[in-house]
Amino acid sequence: QVQLVESGGGSVQPGGSLRLSCAASGFTYSNYYMGWFRQAPGKRRAGVSAISPDSAWTTADDSVTGRFTISRDNAKNTLYLQMNSLLPEDTAIYYCAAARDISNSSRYWRLLGNYNYWGQGTQVTVSS
Repeated sequence: QVQLVESGGGSVQPGGSLRLSCAASGFTYSNYYMGWFRQAPGKRRAGVSAISPDSAWTTADDSVTGRFTISRDNAKNTLYLQMNSLLPEDTAIYYCAAARDISNSSRYWRLLGNYNYWGQGTQVTVSS
């Protein structure tokens, strides 16, 4: 069956770094757009970053641009999110998700309904 399993979350001080991973199985990973989303307590789940199947297109929310980098390894069926210069407001549960088609759209990638599969999430806490 389809599985997306996130890992790499944890607690870190402001200014620190974490690298999240998402291991995919049960579907043809290399054909899917992939995205990272996050949900802070009391807030709706929101898009962080997304990447096309061939890695030629990436996008990110303004709040993380210049600090977070999305990447993927299709040979390993794995998605990554390198997070640097972390801020307390980055504290959230981070989810990876797979979408059959986003058409490199700067709007569609944020829509949760466009994603076919979701992981269970990994907690990231940024605090001094």
